[in-house]
Amino acid sequence: MLYHLFEYLSKHYQIPGAGLFQFLSFRAAMAVICSLLISTIYGKHIIDFLRRQQVGETVRDLGLKGQTEKAGTPTMGGIIIILSTLVPVLLFAKLNNIYIILLLITTVWMGAIGFVDDYIKIFKKDKEGLKGRFKILGQIGLGIIVGATLYFHPEVTVKEEVKTADTEIVAPVGEMGKDEGKSTKTTIPFVKNNELDYSKIIAWTGENYRDYAWLIFIPIVIFIVTAVSNGANLTDGIDGLAAGSSAIIVIALGVFAWVSGNIIFSNYLNIMYIPRVGEISVYIAAFTGALVGFLWYNTYPAQVFMGDTGSLTIGGIIAVIAVAVRKELLIPVLCGIFLAENLSVVLQVSYFKYTKKKYGEGRRIFLMSPLHHHYQKKGYHESKIVTRFWIIGIMLAIISIVTLKVR
Repeated sequence: MLYHLFEYLSKHYQIPGAGLFQFLSFRAAMAVICSLLISTIYGKHIIDFLRRQQVGETVRDLGLKGQTEKAGTPTMGGIIIILSTLVPVLLFAKLNNIYIILLLITTVWMGAIGFVDDYIKIFKKDKEGLKGRFKILGQIGLGIIVGATLYFHPEVTVKEEVKTADTEIVAPVGEMGKDEGKSTKTTIPFVKNNELDYSKIIAWTGENYRDYAWLIFIPIVIFIVTAVSNGANLTDGIDGLAAGSSAIIVIALGVFAWVSGNIIFSNYLNIMYIPRVGEISVYIAAFTGALVGFLWYNTYPAQVFMGDTGSLTIGGIIAVIAVAVRKELLIPVLCGIFLAENLSVVLQVSYFKYTKKKYGEGRRIFLMSPLHHHYQKKGYHESKIVTRFWIIGIMLAIISIVTLKVR
């Protein structure tokens, strides 16, 4: 909004300083400052409002130390994250950028699903919340929108070689059309010539296989959106874990968005140049500020919980950014905390059912799942668990960034 206003003022009235809004770095800096201020200053008012509305967390007795003290803590705090992200983005981002539009849709869409889930739990007194099948349908719906847009929209393009001072050749990748610069290629980490073309998966169907690449691409996007959003949801179990881990992940994705959307950096690193994707940096800056500001109130002992309103939204945003910057195959590394939490639940449930069928008595791999509860059962304080998970998350983020050159 302000970008377009100051662009007009700079063009027609030459107002001093108006040209600053043309710089991505300036707008990203303004976005993170704005989101931090909104989340820390107005976050307190939102928490007080939730407390007055008696939007308190109902805690199931899992036999965990300090668990009963959390009962009644305001939940649905994900509203703080959503508002603190949307306001700076609407102010400082290019609102006609297709990637920004997709992320705005993702934020509102997943936020609505999470909000309905929390509303049913709190006001309808139904601990199960929104039925699982409806959550999955919502995630699939978003996956279809994101996948179809990234595949068919004319502004979503990729260039493997770009024109710089040292090269005279521009070679657009025309995998989805003759000269459109569109591609179903993505990045494989740690591999030389590290690109995978999804369309090649159906190359056996005939010469026109690229015309049907969307049959592969869209289901992959659906799976990624569903998996990551559920992973973030499971990670939100102890104070500060989901918000802190997500902030680390998002900062790493910000690096990928910045270099992939910059002609000079992408050429130097010999990676795919993705026109217009650099604008995501403004969104990432706002989102990071919102997460860090939310941590002000969410670290132990938490004054507010994000609820599904926050966790599902966080996961959906991370998934869409990863797909947009062609780094979705890095998710198992970058989102390793989410993956471990997801796998701990899957393994625990599967092993319990298997042993119950085989021995007549269910057995467990972990003391409790998700994984963070296992360490709580072992006697670790949740602050120590969260801090160590953050450290692991930082290590995974560094490894992910290193893949830009190590291949």
